[in-house]
Amino acid sequence: MIDDITREAESKMAGAVDYARQDFAAIRTGRATPDMFSKLQADYYGSPTSLLQLATFNSPEPRTMLITPFDRTALPAMLRAIRDSDLGVAPSDDGNTIRVVLPELTEERRKEYVKTARTKAEDGRVAVRNIRRHAMEAIKRLEKDKQISEDDAARAEKQLDTATKKHIEAVDAMLKAKEQELMAV
Repeated sequence: MIDDITREAESKMAGAVDYARQDFAAIRTGRATPDMFSKLQADYYGSPTSLLQLATFNSPEPRTMLITPFDRTALPAMLRAIRDSDLGVAPSDDGNTIRVVLPELTEERRKEYVKTARTKAEDGRVAVRNIRRHAMEAIKRLEKDKQISEDDAARAEKQLDTATKKHIEAVDAMLKAKEQELMAV
């Protein structure tokens, strides 16, 4: 029972770290990557669909991204999604492809992105801590109902603390790497 709770908690913590990793990838740096567009969705036949599922992405130059939709009828919706996003870019199209040229990042913009990265890292840490709290509540409930001993509960708590620390350190390491990447000129 305890093993199931701790295993599930660790799995959810790993999921929270992966989600934070995806959030960090969506923060743009000076280099164009398809991950920047991972959170963007376009209206495709009435349902919101990720841009990554609607097109191929090609980066001929470090700050340029060419987006070729699989279905040209999705092009206007994709253009709108990119234009309305917080990427700060002005996409252009030639009827077949969308060209996104990333402007050079200013020092002020870099600092804004670092703040955004810190906020996303804190969200990741909070998610990991919430998972730990829920798991601890389940363990305390089992202990209160006399289904497990105090020693088993203490051992599980120590195990959860170790897993929490490991996952929070992973988020912190990703934040540090993203900050270095953003501040590199």
